[in-house]
Amino acid sequence: MTSRPEATRIRKPPGERRAEIVRTAAGIALAEGLERITLRRIADELGVRPGLIGHYFPAADDLVSEAFTHAATDERESLLPPDEHELPPVERLARFLVRLTDGEYRDLSRLWLNARHLSRFKPGLRSAVTTQESATRTALADLLEEGHRAGDFTTDDALGVALHLLVTIDGLGAYANDDTQLDHPALDDMAITTAERLLDLPEGTLRMRATSPEPTERPIRGRRGARKQPLG
Repeated sequence: MTSRPEATRIRKPPGERRAEIVRTAAGIALAEGLERITLRRIADELGVRPGLIGHYFPAADDLVSEAFTHAATDERESLLPPDEHELPPVERLARFLVRLTDGEYRDLSRLWLNARHLSRFKPGLRSAVTTQESATRTALADLLEEGHRAGDFTTDDALGVALHLLVTIDGLGAYANDDTQLDHPALDDMAITTAERLLDLPEGTLRMRATSPEPTERPIRGRRGARKQPLG
């Protein structure tokens, strides 16, 4: 009688395992909230022992901060994809704002509400939130300044317009947890119409440019795939 050889357990390289842990935690944060991130929960999701998660993240709060950073960065890149950099600035801005009018980004709005609340009590998360706010603000202000130089729209204060738009988007996002909120077209287009007013663009320009059938056009996509039509 021959004995069956023991199954060989494959160890993942430390960098790969750490990235897997952060990705898993970020998915839980988006779907259920940052409070749901625990070492045991991540271990259960990955089918490993909690001690392995603790080896990479001795403090659960560190994993919470990295999970938020990963999710926020991933979502920002889906709103302002690097591979669209060659498109005209007005078209990139249009796509950014129109993507945000789609309820597919409600999880992101909920995550930001969640993170800002918890950051009052978690210094590491507060630092992560501040860093991500700065990155998004800078990316949008740079886009607006580029569009001004290209003659796509008019602004003497790109940072000021970026702040105005982000505060509007955050205001809309404050309703992300309310599934019974008032359903009115003004809410869907508030950030878009605000941008058109501040940048001296004709009404309807941004929605038109977000879906214009040009050779450079790419399907509007987010982390869940193609959009049906071009929240915060």
